[in-house]
Amino acid sequence: MSPEPPASHPFDLAGAFLKRQEKLSSDLGIGDISTHPGTRGDDTELNWIHMLQEFLPRRYGVSQAFVVDADGQQSDQIDLVVHDRHFSPLLFEVGNACYIPAESVYAAFEIKQHLDKHHLEYAAEKIATVRSLHRTTAPVPHAGGTYDPIAPRRIIGGILARRSNWNPPFGDKFERCLRDLDDRGFETMTWGLDIGCTVEHGGFAVQRDADARTMVSVDRSEPNVALIYFVLRLLKQLQAVGSAPAIDYDAYLRSVPSERQR
Repeated sequence: MSPEPPASHPFDLAGAFLKRQEKLSSDLGIGDISTHPGTRGDDTELNWIHMLQEFLPRRYGVSQAFVVDADGQQSDQIDLVVHDRHFSPLLFEVGNACYIPAESVYAAFEIKQHLDKHHLEYAAEKIATVRSLHRTTAPVPHAGGTYDPIAPRRIIGGILARRSNWNPPFGDKFERCLRDLDDRGFETMTWGLDIGCTVEHGGFAVQRDADARTMVSVDRSEPNVALIYFVLRLLKQLQAVGSAPAIDYDAYLRSVPSERQR
């Protein structure tokens, strides 16, 4: 008779998540947001980049950056870009500005002090400048042959803020604005937002049809778990994106002056 497996021990998963929420708020640069919302001034810079660098797996880089493509086009400057860390280069650093190839981008975020209709539209417009860039893809050699090029997946778009100015924070007017943004770029899906967080009022995540990518519903969190909800939802969306496509370096090489002159 095989021995009985050792007994498992209880683990307070809910309590662990709340502790993680406290750590995330500390990394973000604020105090107890659930108990004392708004106690810091609007001039306080919430350090979203640092917080996500601490939390996300090391395969992801987090930077403020411009995004560029092999056709010589670039996006607006994006407040926070989640990009491939291991296999994609940081093409250029000029002063404090980073330039990241479009193929390596997983997600793009705009950061604001508060959430309203104007800022949602502004964030969607800036993220559309990233999604509209050309992304190459290339086959990947391996020991047994070659993997076919993968089609680039839609880049996640979101907004991060201290609070929401809507009342209620994520009510019908907010959801209507999200749907209107989807409709602006319906055929190419360049405008819609997918996820966001306001540290005083909660987070939101758009649930989309797996094939058509159209909006099905909007999920919301309670304020006291805004950050842990946001990062877990972001991880789920990043998981769905999978790996970044392999860059076709020949396409970029054609922009090198010595190659162009041959």
